[in-house]
Amino acid sequence: MSGMPTRKPSIRRKKVVAASLGLAAPDTAQVDARELEALSGAIAEAGGVVLARYRDPVGGKPLILASLPVDRVEPTPYQRDASDTHVKRLMAVVEKIGLFLDPIIVVHKDGNYWTPNGNHRLQAMKKLGYRAVTALLVPDPDVAFKILALNTEKAHNLREKSLETIRMARALAATSDATEESFAFEFEQPSFLTLGIGYEERPRFSGGAYQSILRKTDEFLDLPIAKALKERERRGKRILKLDDAVSGIVEKLKAKGLTSPYLRAFVVARVNYTRFSKAPSIDFDEALDKITASAQKFNVERIRQEDVAKTGGGPDDAE
Repeated sequence: MSGMPTRKPSIRRKKVVAASLGLAAPDTAQVDARELEALSGAIAEAGGVVLARYRDPVGGKPLILASLPVDRVEPTPYQRDASDTHVKRLMAVVEKIGLFLDPIIVVHKDGNYWTPNGNHRLQAMKKLGYRAVTALLVPDPDVAFKILALNTEKAHNLREKSLETIRMARALAATSDATEESFAFEFEQPSFLTLGIGYEERPRFSGGAYQSILRKTDEFLDLPIAKALKERERRGKRILKLDDAVSGIVEKLKAKGLTSPYLRAFVVARVNYTRFSKAPSIDFDEALDKITASAQKFNVERIRQEDVAKTGGGPDDAE
């Protein structure tokens, strides 16, 4: 469709001389306190304390290391929910070693603090009953929207990434007129936006089965983020319609006695003609029309157990 950018060629990384970039270690301590005066004051007003001020060795931007009251810190509202299992694991580690060594990242927001990277650590400290948490305060609040790139605490699965991305898009649409394409770094993959719609409507949606289709057909849109969201909702509904057809086929195959954790992946592979295409991209609607039509004409009587047994890849619920 119009508004879809062409794929950009990959850029080869230039070789650099070792230890030649960024600030030298002594230079990171050279900070003009006036640059951080307002944030330092806000930390004090929140009941926290500044532990250190320094400049980031990569970009030279000023940062603050602070101790903050745990009740003044919350996760960004559009990120994934915390995993109880992971929080309990972190609680056990903190209790065992008696130290909290990995500061969370925070941005200042309306008198309180949001953490785009560190929610599991924050929840562990809260549940353990501790009063303060060590935090790295980044002056630029927009870093909160770079959560997927920043979050190295616990690997996201596809469902979490997709829901987080579509939530971010909605939050950005409320404050920005920039194009969806301009947030490519924050969103990482266009398929996360489309699948996010599916996961919002169907929490048990097996979005991974449709990744191979979306890699060929989905692109970041050269549309204002609010208009792009409407297009994402339309695309998400088209994927759900295809999922309805695929689910019907899967149930018929099961009724025949065919068993495999790969049934959905098998069906999608059979109807997905794009996997044989060498074209760098294929029109989304054209592909969905053809693939959905193929699914609706799928003949389950011709499928044997040995056909399914040859299917590779991950099981249907592998996200």
